[in-house]
Amino acid sequence: MRPVKWVGFLCVLSLLILFFASGEAQEKKAGFAKGFGFTSSRSPIEIISDSVEGDQKQNRVTFKGNVVAKQEEATLHANTVVVHYDSEMKKMKEIIATGNVRIVHMDRRATGQKVTFYQSENKIVLEGDAVIREGDNVVRGERVVYLVDEERSYVEGGKGGRVSTTITPSSREERKK
Repeated sequence: MRPVKWVGFLCVLSLLILFFASGEAQEKKAGFAKGFGFTSSRSPIEIISDSVEGDQKQNRVTFKGNVVAKQEEATLHANTVVVHYDSEMKKMKEIIATGNVRIVHMDRRATGQKVTFYQSENKIVLEGDAVIREGDNVVRGERVVYLVDEERSYVEGGKGGRVSTTITPSSREERKK
């Protein structure tokens, strides 16, 4: 790669870090940030993959093969992560993680085949046999949509068009805490 292309590529990687590390809506929605893992803190995000490719003509960066993105106690795993950006506005448009997607933060876990972070809409969509777990509580569906600004989510049915929810009541000891 020529030096000029490296500078552009490094700018895109910086944008990815800024996407996870900032954003007024995400700062206001601390509960969501904690729930999904990645926070608005200035903590660094480490991204490891088998390869990374920058395509300035298409305004995207693609991380391929066993992608792992970590920030503090949160980890995102996927086969591929593609970052689409607006080079003129110098901002992220969307991030798409596909293939065996898993997001882990403490006792919260979300899995599916694809997750898309829509930056301009402040919307996150998890799809493809989506499962969200917190402790023993589980919600399953084909698609989960979280509207960050509205602090609202909905789950669409999967096989047979149904959503499955398992809620485990807390024990007496836990309720006393």
